Formats: sequence, C-alpha cells, structure tokens
Amino acid sequence: MELYEAIRRDRREGLSIRALADKHRVHRRTVRDAVRSAVPADRKTPERDAPVLGPVRGIIDQILAEDRSVPRKQRHTARRIHQRLVEEWQAEISESTVRLYVAERRRELAGGLNAVTVPQHHVPGEEAEADFGELYVYLAGVLTKVFMFALRLSASGKAFHRVYMTQAQEAFFDGLQRAFVMFDGCPHRVRFDNLKPAVTRVLKGRNREENERFIALRSHFGFDSFFCVPGIEGAHEKGGVEGEVGRFRRRHLVPVPRVETLGELNAAISAIDAAEDSRRIGARRTSIGEDFAAEAARLLALPEEPFDTTRHLWVRVDTKARVCVRQCFYSVPARLAARRIEARLGAERVELVCAGAVVASHERLVHRGDESLCLDHYLEVLCRKPGALPGASALVQARATGAFSDAHEAYWSAARRSLGDARGTKALIEVLLLHRSLPGDAIVEALRSCVASGIVDPAGVTLEARRQAEDRSSVVVPIGALTRYDRPVPTLRGYDTLLEQAVLS
Repeated sequence: MELYEAIRRDRREGLSIRALADKHRVHRRTVRDAVRSAVPADRKTPERDAPVLGPVRGIIDQILAEDRSVPRKQRHTARRIHQRLVEEWQAEISESTVRLYVAERRRELAGGLNAVTVPQHHVPGEEAEADFGELYVYLAGVLTKVFMFALRLSASGKAFHRVYMTQAQEAFFDGLQRAFVMFDGCPHRVRFDNLKPAVTRVLKGRNREENERFIALRSHFGFDSFFCVPGIEGAHEKGGVEGEVGRFRRRHLVPVPRVETLGELNAAISAIDAAEDSRRIGARRTSIGEDFAAEAARLLALPEEPFDTTRHLWVRVDTKARVCVRQCFYSVPARLAARRIEARLGAERVELVCAGAVVASHERLVHRGDESLCLDHYLEVLCRKPGALPGASALVQARATGAFSDAHEAYWSAARRSLGDARGTKALIEVLLLHRSLPGDAIVEALRSCVASGIVDPAGVTLEARRQAEDRSSVVVPIGALTRYDRPVPTLRGYDTLLEQAVLS
C-alpha cells in the first residue's frame, strides 16, 4: 500500500512510467496498476491440478450425496471412504487428503441457503415454545437423571421451569398448566416437538395423529398447537426454548445441585424464575419483566376450573394392602384388600380412590419396585397380629419420615416393660389409632406426659391427648371488639378427671 502511495505521489510530480519503474525498482506493469488504482488488486490463486485427488473426486461426491438418504448412524466416515477408494478403486491417495476434501465438501453440502436463518418478529402474547431437557442432580445423595420442563414466551422471553422425574404425559400436562398459572394467561399458540404425550403418530408433512387427552387439554385452555419437523432438522423451529433449556442449565444448575427432594429443587427454581425478570436478553433496552408486563395483557384468559392432569388407572389391591402403579407399590387401608380401585397418577403424587373418596395419597415413586407404605393402613390387621409390628416395612418408613416419633418409641418401650410384648404392642396400636381423630402434636405431648408419669394405659393417654387438644382449641380469637362466642365452649374436663382417677385407682 505504501509503494502504491509513493508511485502515485511521484506520478503527480510528472514522472513517466519508465522513470517511476526505475526509481521504485518495480516492473512498469506494477506502475500502471498503481496509477490506475490506489488499492492493490487481490492476488489470484492459481488453479493447480490435483493429480491424485482429481480422479476420485467424483466418487467421493457420489458417496456423500448418497449418504444424505441413509440413517445418520450408518453414513460414511472419511476413513471408511478412504478404505473403499483403496480397496474398490485401487486409488493411491493418502487418508489425510481424503479427510481434508470430505470436510470441505460436507461444509459445502450443509451450507448455502439452507443454513441461513431468517430473523423473526414475535407478536406479544401470540406464541410460546415448550420442551423437556435432561439434567442430573444429587437427590438425597444419589446422582439421579431428571427432566426439566420449560415453556418460554417468544416475545418477552419470560420462561417457566420445573423439574420432574419423568417425561410422561402427566408431567407434560402438569408443566403446561403450572406455566399458564404462573403467567396468569395462555399464549395463542404453542410450539412443540413430537412428544409422545401429545403426538400418537407423525403423518406426512406437518400432519399429526394427536393424543385425545392432549386435544382435551388444548380445548380446555383454548390455544393452538404447532408441531416442528421431526428430528434435529426441526430443532431450529423452536430455537428459543432449545437455547433456554441449555442456558438455564449452565447458568443455574452448575455445579450439580444437591437436594433432598425435588420439591426443594423446584422451590429454588421458582425463586430463580422470579429473579430473572430483571435480566435483559441480548441488546434489548428493556428487561424480561418489563416486556412480560406488556405481553401479559394479550394472553388468553385462563378457565375458571383447572384441568385434571392426572392419568386415571384401575388397579387391584393385593393381599399386602398395596396397589401396583407403574411398577411401584402404594399402600391403601387393609379393608380394601382384593378390591379394584381407581388410581389417579399425577406428576408428583398418586391418589387412590374408592367409591369416589380418596382413601390414600402418596408421593410418586419412580424406581421400579419401590414401596410407599403408610402405617395407619395396617393398624386393624396389627390389632390381631401385634407380633408383626416390630418388623413391619411400614414402621421402618414411619420412623424414617418422623411420623413414628421418639415419644412413640418411649411409650412402646414402657408399655412392653409393664404389660409384656403382646399387650404393650396392642396398647401402642390403640394410641396410633388416636391419630385418626385427634391432632398429632396433642398425642405426642400426651405420650411424653404419660411416660414421665409412668402411665401406660391407652385410656390414660386418650384422656391426656383430649385435654391437650381442648387446651389448644379453647383459645378465643378476638374479632374486633367482640369474641367468636358469647359463651364458653362446653368441655368434658370434669368427666375426664373422674375417669382418670378411676384409672389410677
């Protein structure tokens, strides 16, 4: 560039082409180029023959073209192409040469107009994108694979996240409904990939055979659905949520979270979603929260009643008073043994229903063969078989959850020492039956008081528990200048005192 500038300066002084060439020691053709343009012309890359690659270039191109119509996992690698060239066409060519050419051709085949994306403008409230993403958490100390549902409003970028143990239909529906509730509205259209909870079968083009339950959910909320092209080719059609899942995972879930329950993790994620309202996307001048405030008014109003996201199944109660739902076992009251009842399988809980009434509710299990047993369901059986209580699986779980407290343990030990194993265990079972009619904290306080006083008779525990419960309920709550009642609540304290004296005597 400096040479061209010097030549042009001297030319303006009146020097000839020959004089300029002699002065700057260059060819006259270079002088003419400098006089013609202040910027040197681009160097021309000479086209050289490829005596080794040239004869096989067409063969490689044909192989790569045919690969586009075969399964992705059975396409040619550069090494396999080189092996075929040597074995079938006796080509004398190095593998590195083949690798360089194959890489160049694949870039060309993947490039062009197909690789160009068109910027989109999103109308507020018009569209959202939904998807599941995988992640790992230390759940109660065990590294566990879980699934994060994400729904992102395309215009404002406001997103909802929730983690589930499964990608099943009940989790998918629960995530959608919770997202709409958080937004206090529903977008007019939601983009999905071809999730099995929504799509039963992919037909030609964009036609889909949709799941009937998904149609019912869509009708309930009133949104339209858009299904992307199957496979990785359609990922760009919902690129907003695809990028959101990865961004959220890298930003907030690294290092791997350590939690005791998914409820604890989801509570933390809800707080993160709220805090992200102050974040700005890219070079936007406004925050997500400000954009969402403008978008919220254009969302569809939610129905008055929620959608039932559970899956209804009919199951049979076995001889251990359990039902099997998705290869996991849940207890029900022993009186229902051998009967068929309804199981309402939700994303996070399982409700068991008989004659229209919920008879048991459990946190959903996910590992095959796991059991969720409630000690209360077996008390009638244990009254007749008290020897089965010490080794009962339901007792082990009650101890682990704290439902069977230290106060129960102390009372059981005192009762067995005083009454013997069988009668002492029966006395404990009578006390456990009190939990069906009296507050648990009142019973625990009564147990502590009775053990301290040396009372092991269940009747004495009953009296003390009722007294504790009445003391709690006798507190009068002021309402302005008045009280709830004009007269005191009737009690049985006098009768209980006489009965207690009879027991002690």
